Amino acid sequence: MNKKTRVAVIGTNGLPAKYGGFETLANYISLHLQSEFSFITFCSKTKNKDKLDTYNGSKLVYFPLKANGWQSVVYDALSILYSFIFSDILLILGPTSSGALVFLNKIFKKKIIVNYGGVEWKRQMHSKFERRFAKFNCRVASLYANYNVADNLALKEILLNEFNLKSCEIIEYGGDHVSCETINSEFLLKYPFLNEKFYFSLGRCQSDNNQHLLLESFKELPNSFLVAVSNWDHNTYGKSLREKYSNYSNIIMLDPIYNQKEIDVLRSNSYVYIHSHSQCGTAPSLVEAMNLDNAIISFDVATNRVTTNNKAFYFNDKKSLISIIENTSVDEIDENRKVMNEISKTLYTWNRISKLYSNLFIN
Repeated sequence: MNKKTRVAVIGTNGLPAKYGGFETLANYISLHLQSEFSFITFCSKTKNKDKLDTYNGSKLVYFPLKANGWQSVVYDALSILYSFIFSDILLILGPTSSGALVFLNKIFKKKIIVNYGGVEWKRQMHSKFERRFAKFNCRVASLYANYNVADNLALKEILLNEFNLKSCEIIEYGGDHVSCETINSEFLLKYPFLNEKFYFSLGRCQSDNNQHLLLESFKELPNSFLVAVSNWDHNTYGKSLREKYSNYSNIIMLDPIYNQKEIDVLRSNSYVYIHSHSQCGTAPSLVEAMNLDNAIISFDVATNRVTTNNKAFYFNDKKSLISIIENTSVDEIDENRKVMNEISKTLYTWNRISKLYSNLFIN
């Protein structure tokens, strides 16, 4: 029997996946491709009692470091160095922390695939130094990678221009791991608003995800009901938003929900999903919402237009969002729901995404 090619997945918090598109990607490509390849996924600091040896076809390697913040630089660097020695292919999901180490491939001669995920070097939540450091790492990684991957056509164009790349592959995210859920008495007791018509939003609390714009709009829409899930207590930005908007009767601000069925109950029973992110490529939360038969109101940037094939409802400020909510008919919402689902079933499935990665691994 031939030995399987070893693929190291670098740059995630690890498995099992919670929030995070890269973690979900690591989960499903290892699940779908485990018969063809041997996967290693690196995991951040975890209590001993919660550590697993394998998960969904991937061997798990733990480091006593966090995958976020300043520790991510060391965490990703160790992952890359380990992979140069013990794997055949390095799949780097986000090179912003330690991507400059990819230049060592001149020595190790491995196959390296870099997925950028978004334009981290433009996110205003980072300091000027952090943005410059992120861009430096991305630039060096792009020069020495065998394949550069963008998850969105608009992101591909940004990468080609920023780093003068000769080529860049497009591989989106899957979203068909979610499921439409019915409302039972248990969930209704916990979330009484499920009986109401409500708009729903999900995302990390950071300024480029525009939660401030979303909440300020609904403050002026007392007859429309918003449920927003985020890590509000994670930073000053989120805490200030909670303090300012949590007392409005038509706004419910929920903390992160890690149970897949529970979050799907909320998403799949909402009236409309509002995607307010501005610096993502193909945002996982958006394609998941599309797979859940949600109509989509999206922040108006090129990447979101590509993801939704220019067929969602788009806003770029408070006035335009309020106008969409006040003037869009039920029939228009129902029609948009069908269109978004058709797009998602064509493009955003893990079977399709896994095949595209498999092609890179074997070519």
